[in-house]
Amino acid sequence: MSQSKVTMEVGNDGVAVITISNPPVNALAIPIIDGLKEKFAEATRRNDVKAIVLTGKGGRFSGGFDINVFTKVHGTGDVSIMPDVSVDLVTNAVEDCKKPIVAAVEGLALGGGLEFAMGCHARIAAPRTQLGLPELSLGVIPGFGGTQRLPRLVGLSKAIEMMLSSKPIMSEEGKKLGLIDALVPSKELLKVSCAWALDMAERRKPWLRSLHRTDKIGSLSEAREVLRMARLQAKKTAPNLPQHQVCLDVIEEGIVHGGYSGVLKEAKVFKEIVLSDTSRGLVHVFLAQRATSKVPNVTDVGLKPRQVKKVAIIGGGLMGSGIATALIVNNIFVVLKEVNSEYLLKGIKTVEANVRGLANRGKITKDKAEKALSMLKGVLDYSEFKDVDMVIEAVIENVALKQKIFSEIEKACPPHCILATNTSTIDLNLIGEKMNSQDRLIGAHFFSPAHLMPLLEIVRTQKTSPQIILDLMTVGKVIKKVPVVVGNCTGFAVNRTFFPYTQGSHLLVNLGVDAYRIDRVICNFGFPLGPFQLQDLAGYGVAFAVGQEYAKAFSDRIFESPLLELLVKEGRNGKNNGKGYYIYEKGSKAKPDPSVLSIIEESRRLTNVMPGGKPISVTDREVLEMILFPVVNEACRVLDEGVVVRASDLDVASVLGMSFPSYRGGIVFWADMVGANHVYRSLKKWSEMYGSFYKPSKLLEERAMKGIPLSAPATSSASTKSRL
Repeated sequence: MSQSKVTMEVGNDGVAVITISNPPVNALAIPIIDGLKEKFAEATRRNDVKAIVLTGKGGRFSGGFDINVFTKVHGTGDVSIMPDVSVDLVTNAVEDCKKPIVAAVEGLALGGGLEFAMGCHARIAAPRTQLGLPELSLGVIPGFGGTQRLPRLVGLSKAIEMMLSSKPIMSEEGKKLGLIDALVPSKELLKVSCAWALDMAERRKPWLRSLHRTDKIGSLSEAREVLRMARLQAKKTAPNLPQHQVCLDVIEEGIVHGGYSGVLKEAKVFKEIVLSDTSRGLVHVFLAQRATSKVPNVTDVGLKPRQVKKVAIIGGGLMGSGIATALIVNNIFVVLKEVNSEYLLKGIKTVEANVRGLANRGKITKDKAEKALSMLKGVLDYSEFKDVDMVIEAVIENVALKQKIFSEIEKACPPHCILATNTSTIDLNLIGEKMNSQDRLIGAHFFSPAHLMPLLEIVRTQKTSPQIILDLMTVGKVIKKVPVVVGNCTGFAVNRTFFPYTQGSHLLVNLGVDAYRIDRVICNFGFPLGPFQLQDLAGYGVAFAVGQEYAKAFSDRIFESPLLELLVKEGRNGKNNGKGYYIYEKGSKAKPDPSVLSIIEESRRLTNVMPGGKPISVTDREVLEMILFPVVNEACRVLDEGVVVRASDLDVASVLGMSFPSYRGGIVFWADMVGANHVYRSLKKWSEMYGSFYKPSKLLEERAMKGIPLSAPATSSASTKSRL
């Protein structure tokens, strides 16, 4: 904490400049908050200080409250660790100060940083400064008065939108809305802020307390209508997130009973909601995502990442074109290779459609879209591969074909080139069997659609060089993905962990549970789609290919269902041809297809697993657990074998790759909240009733018996070393 301090300098003009210094983002850690209390008290006391300017060192105002404090609160359950900032400091010491205070804002003012700035009597900002209150994305609400001051400065509707979406705005918009009083170039920020503060002291400029303003809130009936609509919208878009409704309650308190009353309610409610499971889950995922960038023996051995400027992609299908899109929109040249001109043209058209789609949705500008498309070149042979920095193979899941490609590209590419495969299931050692330079072989497993899904699963073998891993991690960050490094095995970390998810849902259907009910239960838990609609979306061909790989690798715990084959026999292929478990018609939502029920009945007859030939009777909670506990069980095997560096990597991967609800903290975190003992006892009971698919793993049994969390580091270092 040596770099972490608050300083104060008083100029000859009588302005005290208080500076927050806590690199990299000037987070409001507890020592910083203590330092601010001290400096504000001193500046208020001193007779030679006429006015105060608050700013941040290094071109950043403040990124907000130190999230590590949340972790301590979650670990101990002790809310008294949270300092009293809202009333004691922002309201009493800053806003009600007898001397004017100006916030000189630059770079970013997020969360507590913006709340501090709103407590000041004016805000002067540099261009392109981010302003926002992202607290709801961590399961809490703004806690330093933000729920009260933002509506008073920008109007109720805009304030609600900013808080509920957790998205920042730029200072240019802030100026139009009235959140910012003036925009000035960075180099003049401090000078203008000091002059502004003196003008306020001399009554040449208005001296306003945000909490006392009501001019932007409108009448009570208008405000209540805005809040009512916001509540309905939040119920629809965030049904399982309590912080949205709580935030709206607190805003309403201030509108009905006044700003001070609102601030007191905010402080009380914050201390309750910070202990919620939602906050625990979201804070865990946030910090776990940061931790993925630390990989032992890769990021800590002094290696420097090499720049990847040009990438060749083999295969222009759905995955290849998606990967190409992700690269070119982030300024990396792409050579796209296909086997014939018809396939090549189709691939290029798909990339063009992807890029135009991003531009139409406002994700990138039209200029950027044109520039991106100029960075794509289609080829039919390897002649353009001589100067590429990386190759990504994205062809169908066929071992012989992949082996052939890798022995060819090894000869065609320069010796520094990264040789990557986008396989989702096949063991990398098998793919690289015929290669000489196996140290350059790595898995770059993107999730579909590759230009939109945020996860990049980086798969290393025991021979992959640390430099290659680091280079690919860097590419992942450049193309705005979250890279998670995992070990090599069938299905790797994410798909392997979730292979029982589809299987469990098929087993339940064959046990007599309604497929649409299963989808509904899974969606209510927080997944965007249920397992059957997801299968419709992915297409049945993928499910077949992947299923065969798992059947070979994990034959001891497979449930084989004839349902997919029966669907295909009936001419169904999910969303691809508009007919699956659901009916897909253009322009309307997917609807359950009643004619599937006879196919399901046939599957039940063939599997004959219903006890006494009668459908089982289960609650919604049991449906959920019978699908997700086998996933937890497989996660335990993945942890035991050391396929991931740490349990939290699997949490991040499950959220970003499988859309596991982030507010539940990821698959391992959620299992620990449910309790290893409950998971173990349930699986043991079901394995006795329905067979080996549910058989508990060794690690799960061990942890349940000893009362150790599943997320605790593995004890057996031998197995860990075998994978990573």
